[in-house]
Amino acid sequence: MRTAFFGGSFNPPHVAHQMVCLQVLQTADVDRVMWVPVGQHPFAKDLAPFDDRFEMCRRAAAPFGAAALVSRVESELPTPSRTLATLRHLVARAPDQRLALVIGTDLLPERDKWYGWDVIERLCDVIVVGRAGYPAPGVQVELPALSSTDIRARLRSGEDVSRMVPATVLAYIREHGLYGAGGAADGG
Repeated sequence: MRTAFFGGSFNPPHVAHQMVCLQVLQTADVDRVMWVPVGQHPFAKDLAPFDDRFEMCRRAAAPFGAAALVSRVESELPTPSRTLATLRHLVARAPDQRLALVIGTDLLPERDKWYGWDVIERLCDVIVVGRAGYPAPGVQVELPALSSTDIRARLRSGEDVSRMVPATVLAYIREHGLYGAGGAADGG
C-alpha cells in the first residue's frame, strides 16, 4: 500500500485541498491520500480546535471514499507537531506502508525551515503539487490560490465562501460558529 501523506492546518479545509487530493490520486502512484491535520503548529499559528479541524477534513475527504482517510495521528504525538516525527511514527506503526509526502510549490522555498527536511527526503518520496503564483520546474498544473486565511477573513466579515469551501464543511463551520460564522445570514 502506498499512501500519500497530505498534512496541513486545514483551518478550514477548502475545495483546493480537495483538488490536491484528486490530483494526487489520479496522477501519482498512490493507493490513497491520508489527510493529516496538524496537532499544534510548530510556528504557533492560531488554529480552530483539533477535533473541529479533524471533522471538517473528514467531511472534505468523504467524496473520495476509501481512497482518502483522515488521521488523528498528530493529536496523539508530542507537540509541537513536526512532519518528520509524524512520518517516523507512521513508518514504525505500519512498516509495510510506503509513504509519499505531498507539498505545494508554495512550500518549496521554505524546505530549509522544516525540521529534518533532508531526513524526510530519504524517508519518503515527495509529490509536488502546483499552486497558482508559485511556479516550479516540472510542475505543469497549478491549483487555485485559495487560502484558508482569506476564507477565515471572509467568514468574519460575512462574505459568501460557498464556492471556496465544501458545502458539508461550511455547514459544520456555521453549526459550530467557527471563524466568526453563524447561521444562513453569513453569506449564503
